[in-house]
Amino acid sequence: MAEIVYRPVVGLAQTLFKVWDLKIDCKGSENIPRSGGAVLVSNHISYLDFIFDGLAALPQKRLVRFMAKESVFRHKISGPLMRGMKHIPVDRNQGETAYAHALESLRSGEIVGVFPEATISQSFTLKSFKSGAARMAQEAGVPLIPVALWGTQRLWTKGHPRNFKRSHTPVTIRVGEAIEASRDKYAGAITRQLRERVQELLEAAQRAYPVRPKDANDTWWMPAHLGGTAPTPEQVRAAEAR
Repeated sequence: MAEIVYRPVVGLAQTLFKVWDLKIDCKGSENIPRSGGAVLVSNHISYLDFIFDGLAALPQKRLVRFMAKESVFRHKISGPLMRGMKHIPVDRNQGETAYAHALESLRSGEIVGVFPEATISQSFTLKSFKSGAARMAQEAGVPLIPVALWGTQRLWTKGHPRNFKRSHTPVTIRVGEAIEASRDKYAGAITRQLRERVQELLEAAQRAYPVRPKDANDTWWMPAHLGGTAPTPEQVRAAEAR
C-alpha cells in the first residue's frame, strides 16, 4: 500500500533537520530487519523521540508504526498525520484495543515502536520498563530491537522551552542487536534484559556525545549522576506525588 502521508512527512523532517543543522550520529541501523515484524523499543527523553527512532529505520527502508497516546490523534493538526502514518492510538482506559492493533500490525510484518517507560523521563535516566513490549513480541513471534537516544532532550522536552533554531545540536542514536522474545521465557525476565540492553546503549550514546555543558547554566540536560542539574529520579517521583 502506498505511503501517501508517511514518506512526505519523513522528507519534511529531513529537510527540517538540515535547516536546524542537527548533527545526527546514528549507528546500528543494520540491526533493524529489512523485512518482517519487530518491536522497536526506545528510551524516552523528548517529545521528538519517535522522529529520531523512525530515522534509525530508514537505512533499512522500514517505516515504524508508533504507539502513542490517543489525545495526539484528536489534535486538529497532529491527528490526521498520525492516522495517515498508521500509528497506533493508545487509550489507557482501553489498552487492550491498542494491544490488539499492535499485534495485528506485527503479524502483518510491520515494525511497531514502543516507549516502555510510558512517559518522558525528566531525570534523563531510564525509568522502569512496562512488560507490554516483551509480551507483544512473544505473542506475535517477532524480535525486540533496543534503541537509545541522546541529545533529543536539548531540542524539546517536558518542562523546558523548545529549541528549534539553527543550533547545530548533536543527536546520538544507537541501535542494538535484536533480542529474541521466546515464548517459553517469562516476560518480566525479557523486559529486564531489554532494559539492561537499552541502558548499555544509552551509556554508549552518552560517551559518544560530542558536546558537554558550556557553563553552570547549561547543565539542565545532563542527569545528576553525570554532574548535571536535571532532577534525580527520586526528586521526580517526589514532585509527581505532590
